[in-house]
Amino acid sequence: MKTLINQVDHTMKQILYLLLGCLIPFQFLTAKVYRSPEKAPVDYVNPYIGNISHLLVPTYPTVHLPNSMLRVYPERENFTGNTINGLPLIVTSHRGSSAFNLSPYQGELSEVKSTIRYGYDNEVIKPYYYSVDLDDNGIYVQYAPSHQSGIYQIDFSQTNKPAYLIFNTGDGELKTDGKSISGYQKLGNRTQVYIYVETDKVPLKIGTHKGASIDTNDKTTKGNNAFYIMEYPKGTSSINLRYGVSFISAEQAEKNLHREIKDYNLQSVADTGRKIWNETLGKIQVNGGTDNEKAVFYTSLYRTYERMICISEDGKYFSAYDGKIHDDEGTPFYVDDWIWDTYRATHPLRLIIEAEKESDMVNSFIRMAYQLQPNWMPTFPEINGDSRRMNCNHGVATVLDAYNKGMRSFDLEKAYKVCKAAITEKTLSPWSSKPAGVLDQFYKDHGYFPALAVGEKETVPEVHSWEKRQPIAVTLGTVYDEWCLGNIAKLLGDKKDADHFLKRSLNYQTVFNKETGFFHPKDSFGNFIQPFDYRFSSGMGGRESYDENNAWVYRWDVPHNVNDLVNLMGGKARFVEELERMYNTSLGKARYDFYSQFPDHTGNVGQFSMGNEPSMHIPYLYNYAGEPWRTQKRIRNLLTQWFRNDLMGIPGDEDGGGLTSFVVFSMMGFYPVTPGLPMYVIGSPVFEEQTIQLSNGKTFKVVCKNYAPENKYIQSAKLNGKTWNKSWFSHEDLMKGGVLEFVMGRRPNKAWAAGDDALPPSFEM
Repeated sequence: MKTLINQVDHTMKQILYLLLGCLIPFQFLTAKVYRSPEKAPVDYVNPYIGNISHLLVPTYPTVHLPNSMLRVYPERENFTGNTINGLPLIVTSHRGSSAFNLSPYQGELSEVKSTIRYGYDNEVIKPYYYSVDLDDNGIYVQYAPSHQSGIYQIDFSQTNKPAYLIFNTGDGELKTDGKSISGYQKLGNRTQVYIYVETDKVPLKIGTHKGASIDTNDKTTKGNNAFYIMEYPKGTSSINLRYGVSFISAEQAEKNLHREIKDYNLQSVADTGRKIWNETLGKIQVNGGTDNEKAVFYTSLYRTYERMICISEDGKYFSAYDGKIHDDEGTPFYVDDWIWDTYRATHPLRLIIEAEKESDMVNSFIRMAYQLQPNWMPTFPEINGDSRRMNCNHGVATVLDAYNKGMRSFDLEKAYKVCKAAITEKTLSPWSSKPAGVLDQFYKDHGYFPALAVGEKETVPEVHSWEKRQPIAVTLGTVYDEWCLGNIAKLLGDKKDADHFLKRSLNYQTVFNKETGFFHPKDSFGNFIQPFDYRFSSGMGGRESYDENNAWVYRWDVPHNVNDLVNLMGGKARFVEELERMYNTSLGKARYDFYSQFPDHTGNVGQFSMGNEPSMHIPYLYNYAGEPWRTQKRIRNLLTQWFRNDLMGIPGDEDGGGLTSFVVFSMMGFYPVTPGLPMYVIGSPVFEEQTIQLSNGKTFKVVCKNYAPENKYIQSAKLNGKTWNKSWFSHEDLMKGGVLEFVMGRRPNKAWAAGDDALPPSFEM
């Protein structure tokens, strides 16, 4: 019986399959097939990538419009923070804390504080939108930004209680007219940020906190953590709050608000923001690849738009560089940049897809320099002035790179004067704005920045007590800056300066130890410091010799003359051998011990640090030794290992585009190894096809034939239909538009672009 039942069952299944075979084609003809909606570029952005740091500062999930003055993110240490500290209103510097704070509240007035810490849940963050449940308090919050204004919608669940909004300034003054609040917060160096706030419901009271009551007699309150309380009646289920910000005045903040946000429609503001982000990120369209790869790519691109920020307001701007309000004369003014990080790839990326913005930024640098006293090109131009952090003066690189890539919208001679002054008149000592001193004179006389001899105590006043001399980092960075100066002088027809600075730009050779093949610190007597371990003999963060990284990273820091570096190391084969040895050399001690000395030296593959900007060009250097297949392998492996669509998916301090611009370029398949030389070194494109909307209105496509995720190696290439057997191409080639086509394979073609005629250019074009 069981056998019979099984036979009948089998027969019935066959009949059913036959019927389904007939029905399914008919169903596809008659029924509408559901397809998930196509994702737009902004939908791939995951602001949470990197919100848990490997060691130092995490990325923050920033809500803002591209390069806009208003930026916010939840106030917490990192993603795992158990509470958030009120609601943010504006962040005035990259990775800074909020100026002003908003805290919705329902409860006893006697328990009110200037800022309330909330347990929270169900947080949603997009570049143009934020929402969160303040679940302990039964409050639901939504937020959307515009350029210089923002809007909150706050829903209260306890309608049997009054609703309160607590509005705080960290160090400043607030005023009220009984309906709105305005005021400022001090930022230092004569700089203040202003705000104007109003709600869709007229509050019962606005006043200062007096125990269990609100005092409405105080029309002004000021000081540290001064705050007002806005009270709304029982039955209030929702309050919409909109506000404007300004660096000029509270009156200008109100104008900014009413110019941008006409009503209390948060959805409309969010929709506008979404459209702006899609237009911006859509300048680079990618096809093929996984959703995770697209998330990494578009999130990295979004990160490059967090800085610099435009602070022109109705054609005027406040400059902390001279403490005055200026007419921008039709050229928007930008601030908040850490050029040491961003000159390498962030500024070069903008030259391709945002040339007008980049022009405004370069012009802003020049304006700042002439507003400053003395007139020195800035290095870390922030909202409240130039903080002169890190080492060297790489603003000169942004000037040369822009000019050599076709930008003619700024005065090159004016730029040259302030760049030259910053490099020759200001001290080269890191983190200092003091005039040049004895160490700088030594550098001019001997061609290198001296290290302290063994046992020598520091006596030079311009040397920072924590940051030290960083002699190799300063020497290598400054000779590159001098190369930039020499090239600008040549463009200006100043042969004397050109010859002088181009000759000086070879002074990296003075600290090259031929016996070891490393850049090795020398004391003022011309002696290499001995004994010396290239991993550990340089103090905290390597600052007694290098900076943030050890000798293995700075070994390759001659971006303006890589071909000479190849020769110094003994030729192409030895150069490749030493690159590989870097990746193969272990940390040399326990991780907790290594990172206690080098907390910035993260994202390690051997001694290579993917988490720090001086390393970003290193994987591309194989091309200069005729083995581009190794660059292809290394780049794809590094992207897979260290840049992921998860909470720890960034290996180091992201620096507002400083590190993620490497990801954008590398996933596109090329990289600007030498800012100032108008060319790009080829890597390995990640996507099947990319279409780049160039700033001049043309398009440039990167196409991979025989595409597969594992096919990382270039077998052959064509540029606009012509065979291309070089491991680089020019900026001119790029900006003409057209197609760069690669045939890809799973295993390397070691002959492609391997000849001497295929090597990328160095020193000068």
